[in-house]
Amino acid sequence: MAWNNPFQEVANSKPLFLTIYGTVIIGIVLSSFYVFSAIYSPDSVTIWQFSPPASGSPPLDHNINASYPTTIGTTLELKPQPSKNMSIPFMEVPPFGSEMPPLENFKLTKELVQKRVKDNVVVVTFGNYAFMDFILTWVKHLTDLHVNNILVGAMDTKLLEALYWKGVPVFDMGSHMSTIDVGWGSKAFHKMGREKVILIDAILPYGFELLMCDTDMVWLKNPLPYLARYPEADILTSSDQVVPTVVDDSLDIWQQVGAAYNIGIFHWRPTDSAKKLAKEWKEMLLADEKIWDQNGFNDIVRRQLGPSVEGESGLVYAYDGSLKLGILPASIFCSGHTYFVQAMYQQFRLEPYAVHTTYQYAGTEGKRHRIREAMAFYDPPEYYDPPGGFLTFKPSLPKSLLLDGEHTVESHFSLVNYQMKQIRTALAVASLLNRTLVMPPLWCRLDRLWFPHPGVLVGSVTRQPFLCPLDHVFEVNIMLRDLPEIEFGPQIQFREYSLFENPSMPAKVKESWLDVQLCQDGSQGCELTNSTGPLGVLKFPKSSSEEKFKTVFSLYKDIKVIQFSTMQNAFLGFSDKTREERFRARVKRYVGIWCCVASTPGHIYYDMYWDEKPGWKPMPPKTPEDDHPPT
Repeated sequence: MAWNNPFQEVANSKPLFLTIYGTVIIGIVLSSFYVFSAIYSPDSVTIWQFSPPASGSPPLDHNINASYPTTIGTTLELKPQPSKNMSIPFMEVPPFGSEMPPLENFKLTKELVQKRVKDNVVVVTFGNYAFMDFILTWVKHLTDLHVNNILVGAMDTKLLEALYWKGVPVFDMGSHMSTIDVGWGSKAFHKMGREKVILIDAILPYGFELLMCDTDMVWLKNPLPYLARYPEADILTSSDQVVPTVVDDSLDIWQQVGAAYNIGIFHWRPTDSAKKLAKEWKEMLLADEKIWDQNGFNDIVRRQLGPSVEGESGLVYAYDGSLKLGILPASIFCSGHTYFVQAMYQQFRLEPYAVHTTYQYAGTEGKRHRIREAMAFYDPPEYYDPPGGFLTFKPSLPKSLLLDGEHTVESHFSLVNYQMKQIRTALAVASLLNRTLVMPPLWCRLDRLWFPHPGVLVGSVTRQPFLCPLDHVFEVNIMLRDLPEIEFGPQIQFREYSLFENPSMPAKVKESWLDVQLCQDGSQGCELTNSTGPLGVLKFPKSSSEEKFKTVFSLYKDIKVIQFSTMQNAFLGFSDKTREERFRARVKRYVGIWCCVASTPGHIYYDMYWDEKPGWKPMPPKTPEDDHPPT
């Protein structure tokens, strides 16, 4: 019997769908990232090792924007569970010297899915090669949790081959898509959403339960036992809810959820109502390319909402009056806001199941950096031991800037600007010494959103001040962009503030450490020598010149980590004026905006050189002509 490709069938029957096979991808602007070196060679058989989590290693914590910088969540130690109904082992790496099977072997069929099913459930994500590192991170978290009934849909052949050689269960979506990243909200992005709907509509008739996930999320705890608590549910969906409706691990109260249902994490059972919804949703999207897949889902599901299903389940009748819907609690099936900004799970003393990198800025690079700060992204070993070594420093932060007075736009900018000036100096020193800067934790008083707000969202549990995501202030994507050196000077590499706490950080790096204590030039004990003090501390004069930095620290070029006691008044500045100008041109682009006050426009630009402008105040642009980054 001939195999029927559901994607091809739709393409044949719907002319509009022909465009879906074009350049499509999840994400947000420009993919510049670190991918496992073995992945770049599809014909390589290097195995990506899935090792057990380090003993006592922290899970994804309050990435960049959680309220408690010192509180680390914990995950349960799960014992391996026997696989049920899974006919082949997970991570079956092809034998050395074998050849790539024909693409026909990877077509989506019931038999292919059946091989991965456990307890009638399969967990699925999909993407293209630009998201290879996200996908491997997604896979490793699940397998560390002993969730092996997974499948990855490959939207391009390059990803399919790379995953195959890694032993990751993969199937061909037949999309023939581009291997690069494109922006959120683009035409290609919306077309990709249709692929997800087609995939759901194709798998449900096989009779398996489907946990569908985006690749820009991380699993922290095995979700399958939780989902099994609601066997009556046809669909269990995450949401963009930022105001808690419950303080325990029960489903959110559907009457109080006003935010959109988020289709980045949702669970489908192969019931008649669910299959009927999937088919109608698919037909709606293919008939109108302007409809965003998530909006379409919300429109259909909310067509009828209520009453509650009898009992204490928390389910609600939706869609056609017979579909039973449950809304996963936003405190433990977290959005980017409830996890990184509010740290809702910590405040309620709950264990999070997942975090989806929504409510964030700086595109795909911003998402990756958030997961890295949470120590939950899986990078290759060289990420933790770059050429030239690391530079870090202890940030100085007066209590008055952090805690005193009201939380206003003015007090927020005073706090951020004080930190920004130190980071600016650190970027200069890192550039001078050709070292990778480990960014410090960044504190904010006010949240960043897309619309006017009073500093934090009303009804949320955001605490002020809070450790905020780097992308709330800095343009992470620009910092990673390969800007022309002739105009912007040399690239400055950087890492997340939690790097040295990461269990993946090699001991040999942390053991090669030099502490630098700034001192007043000419004071006792501040004389430069070729050796460190009795406690392994190097005394170094404040406001030192470029030449002095080069001369002294060339002696320590083999030291992996150099940590300064402070960056205040550490560096006098570049002696080469051309290099100084290029450095300024570069770092001016590193900072973004805060948003928003109730005016048009309401955003306020951060200024890396705010301290050089007498009378500088945080004000939105007065005219459209003024609406540009500071010069």
